[in-house]
Amino acid sequence: MKAIKLILVPFLMVCFSTTTAVASDKSDKNPVVDQAYIQAQAEVLETFGAIAGSIIAGAGHGYYGEYMDQLISFHAYGDKFVEFNGGLSFDSAGNENNERQLFGEDLEVWDPDVNQFAVVPGTLKVAVYYGNVANLTFTSDFILTHKTYGLITVNNLITLLFVKTKGEWKLVHEHHSPILP
Repeated sequence: MKAIKLILVPFLMVCFSTTTAVASDKSDKNPVVDQAYIQAQAEVLETFGAIAGSIIAGAGHGYYGEYMDQLISFHAYGDKFVEFNGGLSFDSAGNENNERQLFGEDLEVWDPDVNQFAVVPGTLKVAVYYGNVANLTFTSDFILTHKTYGLITVNNLITLLFVKTKGEWKLVHEHHSPILP
């Protein structure tokens, strides 16, 4: 046992020293973080636009409406999917129910003169990693007509995590946090 400890301690010291040296070398560029993946960014933005379009078109048209099915199709549901929203955590089934309920049932039919589904200017960012993982962040500027509460404004910090699978960008995680005053 003492022999293992004697070998393990120098090994850990070498690992720690190497890690510290690599982490502190600021002149090295990280190709994973620094590479732009311009085409992938454009694809993610196109997918984000299609998601917004399905929400707008499907607003108030039913839980199982055509556009709610389209909205759900942008998700890669499974055991790894998670949504954080309103201080709660939802799995695939919870996220699907939340989106179908809010956008399909709870909202009035979209009125472009009253409603808006917008991003606060200057806040939309898309970071792509390895060409097949993308993190889209923005501050929402949504004005929605809720059937019970009337006009509501949603100003949240939103993160959408996408993975490209079978040639399509799919949501694997959503995080919605209200902006604190």
